[in-house]
Amino acid sequence: MNINDIKKTITIVHDYPIPGIIFRDITTLLEDPNAFKATVDIMVDKVSGLEFDRVVGIESRGFFWSAPIAYALSKPFVLARKPGKLPRRTVSKEFILEYGTNSVHIHADAIKEGEKILIVDDLIATGGTAIATAELCVELGASEVHTLALIDLPELGGSKKIKEQFGTVLTLIDY
Repeated sequence: MNINDIKKTITIVHDYPIPGIIFRDITTLLEDPNAFKATVDIMVDKVSGLEFDRVVGIESRGFFWSAPIAYALSKPFVLARKPGKLPRRTVSKEFILEYGTNSVHIHADAIKEGEKILIVDDLIATGGTAIATAELCVELGASEVHTLALIDLPELGGSKKIKEQFGTVLTLIDY
């Protein structure tokens, strides 16, 4: 299964979650075991040449990709979550979404000084979530941050912003 086959398993939903938004629904990809496995395998292959110490998965759809990547590469897995979801002391950063605002939280002891980080999410739109997560990682001591996402919406400029601020941005599918 190749990238084009995988792309065909993603459902396009218009006007969700609000009018004017075109939502890329990856649940149909996840429901296809061959597409899911192929996607994880391609993502693991894409990052295998990068140096990184930890995988940071962004809630919630980023978890589908980040956990199997961390597992496959025997890397520690760090959660970047919405407010109120992590039990220990956290650091947080607010960000602007394509259709609102939110904040991301990471345990304050999850990143060590000098570590290189791979941030994984399902989609890059405006880049706000990934940039906020990267900023948190740097605040906690990360020396380098890479970003990987299944989907990029390049017309919204997020991947360009991330690359300008933090460097490596890898994606599989552009819309």
